[in-house]
Amino acid sequence: MNSRREAQQLSLEALQSGDRAEFARLVEAYNAVIYRLAVKMMGDPQDAEDVLQETFLKAYRHLKDFGGRSSISTWLYRIATNEALMLLRRKRDIVSLDESLETEEGEQEPLQIVDWCCLPEEELVSAEAKKHLDQAIQGLPPNLRVVFVLRDIQGLSTQEVSEVLNLSETAVKTRLSRARLRLRQDLTDYFGGRPNLPADSKKGKLS
Repeated sequence: MNSRREAQQLSLEALQSGDRAEFARLVEAYNAVIYRLAVKMMGDPQDAEDVLQETFLKAYRHLKDFGGRSSISTWLYRIATNEALMLLRRKRDIVSLDESLETEEGEQEPLQIVDWCCLPEEELVSAEAKKHLDQAIQGLPPNLRVVFVLRDIQGLSTQEVSEVLNLSETAVKTRLSRARLRLRQDLTDYFGGRPNLPADSKKGKLS
């Protein structure tokens, strides 16, 4: 990531001494990625702006407390995810990360999964399909959504997501698997109901 390369040139000493120019460089390096995270988590540009602003305000206030045990990017992601989750909590749309994964009695993994290879490429990349995917992401429980966004959209490694969320790597992998499965089922339903798709595209099983 470009932001990571830029961050390697940031001076933690200057940041912690209150150097405003250095902090401006920090904001420039991470502004876009933190905003993208916030948009995917919140589903609303104004809420994302609030998360972005609070993230950097808290970072500025607490830079002196940053001990360097993690990277600056991990620290910023942690602040941003906490801000997003707190805002969602205030909107009564959250399951705490500390709570167990939701389980539904009798829930089974879907058997019929669209075979993506048989779908026309334009169906997968259309604006309508992207909009539906964004809606499907918003439909995920927040404790699954945050893992999916960090891992599959922001591109963090499993270890980095583990550090950001203070979860074990096993828990991250489990939540990511559940998030992907739910999204695949949602997209299966979406594409499966579309007219004029090749008959074979509605077949296939989860391997």
